[in-house]
Amino acid sequence: MRRSRGHGHGYTGRMDDALRTSTLGLRTVGWSFALLAGTALAQLAVVAETGSVGLLGDTIHNMADALTAVPLAVAFLLGRRPATRRYTYGLGRAEDLAGAVVVLVVCASAALAGYQAVSRMLHPEPVAHLWAVAGAGLIGFAGNELAARQRIGVGRRIGSAALVADGVHARTDGFTSLTVLLGAAGVALGVPLADPVAGLGIAVMILLAVRHAVRDVLHRLMDAVDPATVTLAERTAGEVASVHSVSRLRMRWIGHELHAELAVSVPAEITVAEAHRTAHEVEHALCHAIPRLATATVHAEPFNQATRAHATLAHHNASH
Repeated sequence: MRRSRGHGHGYTGRMDDALRTSTLGLRTVGWSFALLAGTALAQLAVVAETGSVGLLGDTIHNMADALTAVPLAVAFLLGRRPATRRYTYGLGRAEDLAGAVVVLVVCASAALAGYQAVSRMLHPEPVAHLWAVAGAGLIGFAGNELAARQRIGVGRRIGSAALVADGVHARTDGFTSLTVLLGAAGVALGVPLADPVAGLGIAVMILLAVRHAVRDVLHRLMDAVDPATVTLAERTAGEVASVHSVSRLRMRWIGHELHAELAVSVPAEITVAEAHRTAHEVEHALCHAIPRLATATVHAEPFNQATRAHATLAHHNASH
């Protein structure tokens, strides 16, 4: 189950919402790809005329940003497929793997931009049409900022860490594009090395920005969840009538969906049907209280004084 707006909580409703979010993600990836590819091609035309290595570094990175849309698009397409007997949770994990691919592509673009900058320092060449270089830097900033707004907005809306990370990265790239302006200004003032220094600065800024994306991707791959979300889940489940305590709560992200498993203790004297009803109420409460929670598997356990004493003894033995 998940929080819904205007549709049911059953399996069909969950599938409809999953298709809706993946479709939105695909549309966003497509638009941002077109935007960044157009930006990179426009910059590449200026590079061919001016020979600016600073602009070349920015162009390489913008093209790499456009290409990161490919693994994201594949991941969203795979995430639309239903679960099978082999992949019982579906293929949503492909989105987390796509995030790892994005990080690798970004690191490779930083290495290439750095290599080009160092090469130009060792073998200087004149830069022509400085106003065109400056204009191309502004184009890079605008293209990245528009792509960042699309990716971050939709990524937060559908709970996609990979899409948000890619959007934050695009926003940082927009500011690195402004470094091209500094390089052009330096050359105009009679400092030829300003252009390759700007290219090297772009490579360094890319690496500094990507470290946050690396952290987020690793957290997802290692099933990390915000502790505040775990606390909220425990409190929400514990507030349901007939629930004495909550234990063995586990949560994990699969793509842009959150899944939970937990056990709740209920009075030993109630019927199986009543225990099942309580478990269903816990699931319903959790899916309404926690954003992006798709499913909650709830196990109901009998609670009585003997059970409590046994649990206390087990805890005491474990602590020693």
